[in-house]
Amino acid sequence: MSQAGTSHDRASVHQAASERIAAQDFEGAEALLRDVVAAGAAPMSMWRLLAMALRAQGKAEAGRDVLAMLARQVPGDLSNRFDLAESLLLLGDFERGWQEYRYRYSLEHTQSIERKVQRPRWNGQPIPGQTLLIHDEQGYGDTFQFMRMARWARERSQARVIFEVNPETLSIARRMWGEADIVGRGTLPVTFDQHCELMSLPMAMGLKLTDLPGDVGYLSADPERIAHWRARLTDVPRPWVATVWAGRPEHVNDSNRSVSLDQLAPLGASGATFLSIQKGPASSQAQTPPEGMKMVSLSDEIRDFEDTAAILHLADLLISVDSSPVHLAGGMGRPVWVLLPFVPDWRWLLGRDDSPWYPGMRLFRQQTRSQWSPVIDRMAVALKQFVAAWRHQRHERHERHDGAQPEA
Repeated sequence: MSQAGTSHDRASVHQAASERIAAQDFEGAEALLRDVVAAGAAPMSMWRLLAMALRAQGKAEAGRDVLAMLARQVPGDLSNRFDLAESLLLLGDFERGWQEYRYRYSLEHTQSIERKVQRPRWNGQPIPGQTLLIHDEQGYGDTFQFMRMARWARERSQARVIFEVNPETLSIARRMWGEADIVGRGTLPVTFDQHCELMSLPMAMGLKLTDLPGDVGYLSADPERIAHWRARLTDVPRPWVATVWAGRPEHVNDSNRSVSLDQLAPLGASGATFLSIQKGPASSQAQTPPEGMKMVSLSDEIRDFEDTAAILHLADLLISVDSSPVHLAGGMGRPVWVLLPFVPDWRWLLGRDDSPWYPGMRLFRQQTRSQWSPVIDRMAVALKQFVAAWRHQRHERHERHDGAQPEA
């Protein structure tokens, strides 16, 4: 076969495999690509497609191996290095994963958020007498999850540490950090000797799985907001289950991680009252909840994360898809159940129903791609048990209270 003919055949296979991936026929795409790469001399683009098809099937180790091979062959392909980072972190290989994660600014959608800083990046060593700027960079969930590490860095660095955080989470961060040396992103620049992005702290400090969770309950709600929401919910029957069923529509993986409120209908049989803290376009679904689900929509009353934090402080449980309130509640030490897709974000790891980041959190994972019903049915059974246990505990508290001897 001529070289031109071989190239034409590869182009045809590449097109066919791409179409199968777009149609979510990942098994078919893998079969096509395996035939070509087995023959040798396959272009890197086909290996990238193969890694994509493997990951989507949950073949995390095989996908990692392909991406690692590509990183060795084409070390300058930084987009591939980022994909490798996420695969390594998903598999719990933090040591290699955080090193590769520094290539995250190579992606089109992240280049715009890179902070161009003419100062060295902190390497985790003590720098007494210097000023270290730690600045957040990504989504709100990332900020809530990794905020604890800013405090660790303050101890490790022995420096004056200035924490720069997005304005939307600044007041919550201030309660964790203290009043001094914390600024909102976009304010006047501060003078510093070294800097580190919040999501680069794990690399600088050599974060290992065994270091987690570290601080527990490092975030808290504002007492005035708690009082406001306690009064608002006075007449709402308990237990209260705060609920989020959709993430940001513009998120790259939103179609895999979000559900509709109607899909959560089986949870209604538990007898709990569901508090909608859903934001965005999906919040309107709370106006017509599934039959049998008692729901109070708080969405339009929630002004900011301080309101969300206060509701989570009061709620008995948060049930949510992978979203920023999960990390806010987890950082507050509140009970959280998370609905996870078949191939989750790297921070949830694989094959476990708990999270090393947040003690007490339960993970409910898809066992088959795109199949939410079995996950929600499992959760419905667990929620009935949760509500029964909650009512039993409340009954026992009332018994003890009623049986108490009056004070002299």
